[in-house]
Parts: sequence; structure tokens; C-alpha cells
Amino acid sequence: MKDFYICDCSRVENQTITSLFVVAAKQVKSKKSGELYLSLVLADRSGQLQANMWDNVNDAISGFEQDDFVKVKGIVHKYNGRWQLTIHKMRKLGESEIDYADYLPKTSKDVEQLWRTLCSYIESFENPWLKALLQEFLADESIVSAYKNAPAAKSLHHAFVGGLLDHVVSLFNVCDLAVRNYPQVNRDLLLSGAFLHDIGKLHELAYQRSIAYTTKGQLLGHMIIELGMLHEKITRVPGFPEELRVLLEHMIISHHGQYEFGSPKLPMFPEALMLHYLDDLDSKMESMRAQFEREADLDTPWTSYNPSLARPLLNTKKFLEKGLAGSRTVEPPKPVAALASTSAAGEAPEPGNCKPEDPTPEAEAAAVNSAPVTEKPEESTFEALQRKFESHKVTAVGDKTH
Repeated sequence: MKDFYICDCSRVENQTITSLFVVAAKQVKSKKSGELYLSLVLADRSGQLQANMWDNVNDAISGFEQDDFVKVKGIVHKYNGRWQLTIHKMRKLGESEIDYADYLPKTSKDVEQLWRTLCSYIESFENPWLKALLQEFLADESIVSAYKNAPAAKSLHHAFVGGLLDHVVSLFNVCDLAVRNYPQVNRDLLLSGAFLHDIGKLHELAYQRSIAYTTKGQLLGHMIIELGMLHEKITRVPGFPEELRVLLEHMIISHHGQYEFGSPKLPMFPEALMLHYLDDLDSKMESMRAQFEREADLDTPWTSYNPSLARPLLNTKKFLEKGLAGSRTVEPPKPVAALASTSAAGEAPEPGNCKPEDPTPEAEAAAVNSAPVTEKPEESTFEALQRKFESHKVTAVGDKTH
């Protein structure tokens, strides 16, 4: 088993490591001098790492291919805020040296429980056509097996075995909550779109060694694949309404939300728009969660640059914990109600008797006389300007409007 994973980079910055990886991508490039170097993306179950081999590359170039497993020795360092590995030596692993569990990340959730949750949502459908259609997918054993194992993406979000199911069940939960606030949204249609929106990933992505695009996925993309899968299953539901088919097709091809993100059409009805935003929300929240987990050992609440979100991220849990740890407050302030219910003698009120007795006139007068004098809070610049404006306001006279 490996003793170093990519998530451990922060512990070994500027140190030499020796470890095993799968080659997720391989390119041979040229330096400015014309000499060749290797540009690789190495992967294990904890993530991916850019790696470069600058010297003595001639033998290494032909020694392995993409998706091969390799043993690598090199120095871990940061470049433009991202972890990289400068490779000194590497070789291809033999089959007996490979433990596949080290290389493909997997959901930490119970896959069978996730599947039961998904099926229970579909069972709750009231629309008989949509229910019958999705049950055709559930009756296909090859789809069920692939749906339980497929990742939801190559790298951006839920990029692990079981990621698609994890993502869709999470999306079902959010959709089910959202429709309660928007009664005009058709729940069954929205959930059907959520089930189908990424089902093409079953054929777009391969994940035997590393997560990569298949030839079909590269040439067509998951949306086109999904339309074919949808049409094939609709033929098994005689009389399926044309209107529902068109709506499902639109939800599939518009769920990326923008032309520049690969949507041939923009979402044009409530269920399509909600699917886009909730899908985008769930993927971004998972991207943040995964980065916080990868960089849990860092002292700073700020993460490194997140390429999918194009920004560094603030871990609010770390930020607040660090702030509270440095606070001089010994204990949190008491609620106002608790202070008001304390007796004048300093004794706690009897249980159930939280309402203080009405003070006598003499007690009120004494309280006023003994109250500390507080200074008037300093007036802000904006408040001063507003007061000046009010003092110069012109009031209309008679029937004049100015």
C-alpha cells in the first residue's frame, strides 16, 4: 500500500518523496531550448497532481503510457499556488505491485442506501408516465450497476467512484425541498430531469484505472448520449406523451445553463431553470467540501486556488475557530432575558417564574437616579450629512410643486 498520497503534499513541501501513481495524462513538450520534457498528471485516490520531468527524459518517454501505473521519485513544491512534483526518476510498475484501491477515489457513503433513497423518490411520483419511464431505467441491470459506480465528472466535482449516484441523490434532496417553496414547479418533472441530466456519464467516462473520457464521450458528450438513452427507453412506454418527451429533452440539453458552458439551449421553463441552478449549486458545494477536506492540515483558513471555481476559498469553520481561540472573552455573554430575570438580591428566579415583578414608583425613580450616564454614540459621516440635508429641505408652499 502507498505511504504517500497527493492529499499529503502540504506535509512534505520541498521534500523528496517516492510513491506510486497512475498516469492520468501524458504529454511530451519542448523547452525553449528545443529539448524535450515530460508533462504528466499523476493521480491516486486522494486527487491529482501536475508533474514534470525536465532531465534525462529520453528513456522515460517510451517507458510508459497514459493509464499505466508508475513509481516516481521527486520533489514536491508549489508553483503559482498549486502543488507540483518535479520528477527525478520513474519506472512502470509490474502488475503484482498494483493495489487498485490506492488509485480510484470512492464515495464514503453507503451506495446501497443511496440507491434505495433514489428508488423511493421515484416510487413517490404521481405522474404515471414519468414514473413508468424512470422505472424502465431502474429495470435495466446494466444501467443500475453503472449508475452505482460511475463518477459524476472527470475532475470538477464528485470525481470518484459512486460520485454520480451521490450527486443525484443530493440533488433529489435539494429539489424536493425547493419545490415546497415554489408550488408552480412540477416535482415529478424536476426529479426526472435530475435523474436524467448526467446519466450519459455512464458512457462518457471510463474509470477502470483513472477517470478519463471514452472515445464516445470525447466525440459526443454526455448530453447527446442521454438523448439517445431517453429515446430508447421511451419506446418501451407505449403512448408516452410527446409534450413530456420534449420537456425532458430540453432539460437535458439546457442544464448547463449557458451557451459558453456547453448548453445548446438556455433553460426556458421553471423546472429546467431550477434544475440548472440546483445542479450548479450542488456541484460547487461539493467542490468546496472536497478542497476543505484535501487541505484540512493547513494552518490557514484560506485554501489554495480552486481551478473549477477560479478563486481561493475561505474555510469558515477554521476561520471562526481560529478567531474564537484568540478571543479574550472567557465565556459568552448572557442572553438579555436571563439578565432581566435575575433578582435584585442576585438570586436566580424560581423555575417557571421568569417574569419579574412590576417595580414600584420609588424603585423606578431610584433606578433612574442610579443609572450610569452613557455618552451619546458618535455620529457617523453619513448621519451627519443626512441631518444637514434634512435641515435644508425645502417645503412646498401653496399649489406650487417646486
